[in-house]
Amino acid sequence: MIHIYNYLTAKNAKVSQGTQSLISLRTLRFSLALFAVILTSCNEKKAEETHEEEKSQKEATLTESQYKTVGIETGFVEERNLNKIIKANGYTTVPPQNSAEVSTLIGGTVKDIYVLEGTFVNKGKVLATIQNLEVIEMQEDYHSATANVEYLQLEYNRQKTLSDENVNPRKTFQEVKAKLAAERARAQAAKNKLEALHVGTKGSSSLVPIVAPISGYVGKISIAKGAFAQTGVSLFEVVDNSQMHLDLNVYEKDLGSISIGQVIDFVLTNQSNKSIKGKIFGINKSFSNESKTVAVHAKIDPADAKDLISGMYVSANINIVNATVPALPKDAVVRNADKYFIFVQEDDHKNEKTKEKEIHFRAIEVIPGTTDLGFTEVKFVDKIEPDAKIVTEGAFYLLSAMKGGGEHEH
Repeated sequence: MIHIYNYLTAKNAKVSQGTQSLISLRTLRFSLALFAVILTSCNEKKAEETHEEEKSQKEATLTESQYKTVGIETGFVEERNLNKIIKANGYTTVPPQNSAEVSTLIGGTVKDIYVLEGTFVNKGKVLATIQNLEVIEMQEDYHSATANVEYLQLEYNRQKTLSDENVNPRKTFQEVKAKLAAERARAQAAKNKLEALHVGTKGSSSLVPIVAPISGYVGKISIAKGAFAQTGVSLFEVVDNSQMHLDLNVYEKDLGSISIGQVIDFVLTNQSNKSIKGKIFGINKSFSNESKTVAVHAKIDPADAKDLISGMYVSANINIVNATVPALPKDAVVRNADKYFIFVQEDDHKNEKTKEKEIHFRAIEVIPGTTDLGFTEVKFVDKIEPDAKIVTEGAFYLLSAMKGGGEHEH
């Protein structure tokens, strides 16, 4: 009897336990379904929030006062030669005919100086005067010779008439003729000396003017008032920068790709904010030094050369082909995490709360390419309008504003 009771009790316990397991399983299934619904709802909400956040993180807004303070500048995409190039270094220089070292043909004491370093002078401008008493003797020689020429010319005419009429011997006429030729030669020699010194033949003065042989800017002045100016010593330097050109050092391995007429882009080594163009006009046929480089000469447009001075170091790209790529100033491209962006200025809007005008900017993802001479090649992930106003100065500030997640009101 006891065994039967134990058996029934155990069996009832098993049935009760199975029922409880079934209820727990149903409850678990319901809980999982409810969790799935809640999770899906959260994911959708999170996706919407993420989308809104990404949208806000690709925009930046500045007030009109901020726009002016930051100094935002805009520009457009340019087509530039940034690929297939040969790099070369060199310096600016002027042709020999555009640079002059001014000296004097006769020594003397410096009387006056009429120019300052850095001033522009025209050809023939008097730079200074020196004093030498020998000049007075040259003028006296000229005056004496011209007076003798006048007298001998009259005597020549008279002796020629007498000789033709056989009144006087032919020998007398020949002597007068020889004296006339000698005095003419002496007068001409004295005149040539005075003209070489830029001294007039009239009057009598001991002052010799030092004149500019070319038009240009006065460089170094190597004399002072009261000092003695020696012959053959440079007193002034005059440089004409209108015909400035480049001397570039090209290595032997690159010579086969260099030819006359190729266009170059260069920047000043210490002023890399401006790119200037030039064109090759000459290639040396000998090595310049032990570094096995050959001098390549390039012309610079006079409009671009006016602010350059001789001896400026440059970094240049010699464009081997005419292939061009879309490019922007390198400061226009900014990096955020592992992506690169530029900013496009959009329409202005008025803030309804502050009543202040706001300028909106949109970040556009790009893939940067070659960076050189202050410009970066850009490939756009999405197309933009050809006339889009792209921020070229101040993009880094806009990136900081964009990371701050500023709100935009229209």
